[in-house]
Amino acid sequence: MISRLLLGPFRPGIEAQRPLLYRIAYAWCHDPALADDLVQETLSKAWARRAQLRDEAVLKGWMVSILNHCWLDYLRSRRDFDDVDDWQDELVSHADSPEACCNREEVVACVRAAVARLPLGQRQVLTLVDLEEFGYAEVAGILDIPVGTVMSRLSRARASLKSLLDPATQQPAVRTLLRSVK
Repeated sequence: MISRLLLGPFRPGIEAQRPLLYRIAYAWCHDPALADDLVQETLSKAWARRAQLRDEAVLKGWMVSILNHCWLDYLRSRRDFDDVDDWQDELVSHADSPEACCNREEVVACVRAAVARLPLGQRQVLTLVDLEEFGYAEVAGILDIPVGTVMSRLSRARASLKSLLDPATQQPAVRTLLRSVK
C-alpha cells in the first residue's frame, strides 16, 4: 500500500511508453542522444504531472503530447524554429530510389532519409498517423492544431514521399535511339 502511494498507479504505464516515445523522438530529430534526452524529459514531466491524468486510457496520447512540447521547447531554445506553414512544399532529393537499394536495410535507410527531408510539421503528422497509428483527432490534440491541418499536412507529406521515392521522377526520361541497319 505504501509503495502504491509513493509510486502511484500510473508508474508501470508511464515507464512502458519509453520505446514508443523514443521511436517518435528519433523519427523527429534523427539524433539518438537527443531522442533519449527528449524521452527522459518527457518521462520526468509526465511523472511530475501524473496527478493531472485522470484516465489511463489516454496515457499514450498524453505522453506523446508532452514529448511534442519538449521537442518544440528544444527547437525554440536553438532558435531555428520556423513556421511550417511558411515552408514550401517542394523538396529536392538526390537519394537513390528504393529499387536501387539491394537489401532491406538499404530500403529502410532510403525511406528514413526521405522522411528526414520532410518539413517538421509534415514529419510529425506522418510519424504519428502512419507509424504510430494515432487517429486524426488524437494527432490534432497532441500537436495542438486543427484536424484539417493534420489532414492537409498528411496529404502533403505522403505526396512528397511518393515523389521522393518514385524512381520515375528522379531519373531523366531515357530516349531510345533508332538507327537504320542495312
